[in-house]
Amino acid sequence: MHRRTIGSSVLFVLHVVWSGAALAATAAATDTSSAMPSAMAERMRACTSCHGVQGQGRNNDYFPRIAGKPADYLFNQLSAFRDGGRTYPPMGYLLAFLPDDYLRQISQYFADLQPPFPDADHTNVSAKVLAAGEQLVMHGDPARGIPACIACHGARMTGTQPGIPGLLGLHASYIAGQMGTWRSGSRRALAPDCMHSIAVKLSDRDITAVSSWLSRQPRPADPRPAPASAERLPLACGSQPQ
Repeated sequence: MHRRTIGSSVLFVLHVVWSGAALAATAAATDTSSAMPSAMAERMRACTSCHGVQGQGRNNDYFPRIAGKPADYLFNQLSAFRDGGRTYPPMGYLLAFLPDDYLRQISQYFADLQPPFPDADHTNVSAKVLAAGEQLVMHGDPARGIPACIACHGARMTGTQPGIPGLLGLHASYIAGQMGTWRSGSRRALAPDCMHSIAVKLSDRDITAVSSWLSRQPRPADPRPAPASAERLPLACGSQPQ
């Protein structure tokens, strides 16, 4: 899609969303008995139209689950889309002129939501591939200097406050795609970029194994990110300073 066409479409969406928010606020002021969405929920329609009404994600790799992830992580991603650390034109246009304070409001809004997880992936993958994925996620590969995913993302794989996301509730193809962008450097994070350091050590086979195993894991009993820990991470990470 031509960049101008995308820009025009996003500006139209923003106009509709902000107009809707204004109408909702007016209606709420004149009829307090009506069950109108909150003003913030109305403003988030530009986000929820793609990521789901509660940020639960859709059956589309471009629109992953964002609900329940740590607020600092979400803020870092919004900032990256706005400032060029991540590249996806619709997100860039949508966030181009939004200040940090508003990005933090958006981040906290979705961090506070915990809608149900989507169904796990069920595509055919060999037991050998899944076993290799479980090994890397749970134990890493010390011989290659690859830490276990759970060493940073938490034993329940639901993320760790304040800036490490959960790994559950995502499609295998989305996880694999993001690992590929980390590896190539087209997705960047605050320095030191620990995910890039890890991803460059992963083969295509590793990425397929990890993403396939993660996408098949059930919803945890407690989906919230783990509290911040004083325990040191296996490598320096700019998004989770210690």
